[in-house]
Amino acid sequence: MLDPTPPDALREVRSVCPYCGTGCGVIVQARGDAIVGVRGDPEHPANFGKLCPKGQTLHLTATPAVIAQSRLLYPQLRATRDARHTRVDWDAALEFAAERFASALRAGGPERVGFYVSGQLLTEDYYAFNKLARALVGTNNIDSNSRLCMSSAVVAYKRTLGADAPPCCYEDLELADCVFIAGANPAVAHPVLFGRLLEARRRRGTQLVVVDPRRTESAAAADLHLQLAPGTDLYLLTAMLAVIVRDGLVDAEFVERHTAGFASAAESAKRLPLAEAARITGLRALDIERAARLFARAPATLSLWCQGLNQSIHGADNGAALIHLHLATGQIARPGAGPFSLTGQPNAMGGRETGAMATLLPGHRDPADADDRAELARLWGIDALPDAPGKTAIELFEAAAEGGIDCLWIACTNPAQSMPDQALARRALTRVPFVVLQESFAQTETVPFADLLLPAATWGERTGTMTNSERRIARSVVAVPPPGQARADWRIARDFARKLAARIAPERAGLFDWRDARAVFDEYKRLTAGRDLDTSGVDFDAAPTQWPVRDGRGSARLYLDRRFATADGRARFVPIELRTTAEATGEARPIALTTTRLRDQWHGASRSGLVAALAVDPPAVELSAATAAGIGAGEGDLVRVETARGALLLPARLTESVAAGGAAIPLHFGARWLPASAGVNALTLRAFDPLSRQPELKHAAARIERCELPWHLAAVGWLPAPRALEGLGPLQALLARLRYASVSPFGRVPSLSNGEAHADPFGVVVFAAHDERPGALVDALRALLAIDEDAPALADPRAGRMRCVQLERGRIRAVLLEGRSRADLAAWSAYRRLIESDADFSQRPLRELMAPADH
Repeated sequence: MLDPTPPDALREVRSVCPYCGTGCGVIVQARGDAIVGVRGDPEHPANFGKLCPKGQTLHLTATPAVIAQSRLLYPQLRATRDARHTRVDWDAALEFAAERFASALRAGGPERVGFYVSGQLLTEDYYAFNKLARALVGTNNIDSNSRLCMSSAVVAYKRTLGADAPPCCYEDLELADCVFIAGANPAVAHPVLFGRLLEARRRRGTQLVVVDPRRTESAAAADLHLQLAPGTDLYLLTAMLAVIVRDGLVDAEFVERHTAGFASAAESAKRLPLAEAARITGLRALDIERAARLFARAPATLSLWCQGLNQSIHGADNGAALIHLHLATGQIARPGAGPFSLTGQPNAMGGRETGAMATLLPGHRDPADADDRAELARLWGIDALPDAPGKTAIELFEAAAEGGIDCLWIACTNPAQSMPDQALARRALTRVPFVVLQESFAQTETVPFADLLLPAATWGERTGTMTNSERRIARSVVAVPPPGQARADWRIARDFARKLAARIAPERAGLFDWRDARAVFDEYKRLTAGRDLDTSGVDFDAAPTQWPVRDGRGSARLYLDRRFATADGRARFVPIELRTTAEATGEARPIALTTTRLRDQWHGASRSGLVAALAVDPPAVELSAATAAGIGAGEGDLVRVETARGALLLPARLTESVAAGGAAIPLHFGARWLPASAGVNALTLRAFDPLSRQPELKHAAARIERCELPWHLAAVGWLPAPRALEGLGPLQALLARLRYASVSPFGRVPSLSNGEAHADPFGVVVFAAHDERPGALVDALRALLAIDEDAPALADPRAGRMRCVQLERGRIRAVLLEGRSRADLAAWSAYRRLIESDADFSQRPLRELMAPADH
């Protein structure tokens, strides 16, 4: 029977947002081969129809114009590092990759190859890569970028509760009487969840305590903000345990019946004097006591934590110390109470479940456990699994930088932006003889380092499952076919595995006989049967379900019977070593630098940065007024931020959110935003927690000085449609030659026509500064922004100032400002507002056009 649905009819599918670990349900609208709209799914239990601005604009990352300019559409190969990538077909690409990997394995063995994958992959993709690495290649050198965000939480849960299993659910946000947020800013990083919390707080008067060195958006809403010194969380949490013990707030019955090791932990905590904890943290002793009492006395206390605790050389201890407070007070294993780690990436949990990290195996098995390895080998039908410890993310790149890796496969991640110590990360990518990048977006910082580019399907184009922060498995669904020749990630791994098996182990080719994503999921879920994360009863098409699934039902909360996932069923208090930061501030580098997040951009912004409507202010370093005054810098002045690994020029942004002696830079800004540098991670350090192997991305010792340069420029305007994005690449190459440059988008919320969004112009803000005026760059900017030679201009050659304004039908389309200092560019923001507002200047005097700040 013919399908009666017209090909241009609007259709809708239910899917999941691909951004943070909240796992919001979305309803995707498609017409033909194009996604034309998105809205929150009112029936999805993670968000009940709510979406943050990133989720609301997802469809704008998938318009035909954006896809044509931003996506990898065909496999591309370069024969040598100095050659250009040229298009090849899939068969030739995978044959070439298989031969290179096979040659490396024959020459150096499995330890000479590595796989670096991503928390943005689907569970089926994760599983396929894990099986490829371990069952075929024979290496444990597979790790995920989740190592950078969640591995400390994994270790904390396993050490204390026995398994990597967050025991809480989102409903607990609405049932808690006290919410204790440590090292997280959910108002920005998980805004839908924070909205649920604030709604519940209005109804029931929930007490909110926030622990953060910055006065964040979350901290501003708190009843108590503990603005501690960076990296001193262990001293605060240990001091709180000491207060709980001292004041008789311990739930003695719970501790006696359901835990082990409390006496030792209590004695250790009591050895830390409260006054000493206050001195080290910079907090008042009274506030530490107040926090401890709020935590212990509330009928139900829920804690939330994220990167502020995890990204530390003692991140695993940070998580364990927080869990200790729950165990000591019995604030666990009941509604509204418990320790709840918020997941950063949309499927970091799926990666933990499938074991796609060097320190994990599928089904929460341990590669260091011989019995676990033997069981998995039997289930996979192979003789044995590799027993050599795998290299985690930092270790893998360190080995690569030293010439110890011959082939590196990178999937769905951007290490040339996201890895700490970019000098080392880029040296590693340059030193590896053969780098494969499996990626959706063509503009990421890692693309230039890859020898083989493989186009991957992304949100809206792929089917599979993801697990959010509350252990809820939901399905991402195809709404439109992938563009060009892009393929699903699991399929790319499968097809490569078959070609590699033909060269190194033909008898294992059958391990990868999956016909679709459902087959991959069905194979994986059987490996979880009877384990703490049992998903064996989950159907691929099922409604969102929380693991473990028992008797056909999901589990909202864990350990309600007070039996934990340890051998004796008791939770553990574990030894904690009091430490602060890997780098201490001092005379040479007195500033404590941290990285932060913006609500409307996500991670490296390879997707969210394509949406002009998600405008953010140009990259800057946040400083307190006192810190800025100490270096003679004012608002907007250019400063040099230097750590032991590199330096970055940025304008200063004065704010009350950062304490004196501190500084903050958003983590999103890589070389695409700051093309005269390697981005913010040129500054961060790769020192990592010895238990979790997670690096300390949250703190570095820095020196900040005012930087004087004789030439400054600001350019603001719409890029010519319909191929606005294509001009950015050549522009960024010119900007890379300067001392300082930044590029950031802006735009209007798209207009609607017939219920569908139509993209308005894509705007760009460019800043530059250098030792001399680069005429070629100025000419390129004029061409990019279509500024005519006879456009209205005002120049003061003696003062070195100039401004030029391009009009189109009376509207300001673009402006170019030059001067000898950053202050000469101050009108840029007023011009941007006028450009966005579409104000008509056709009947106004020229002086208003040239002096918008006075308008």
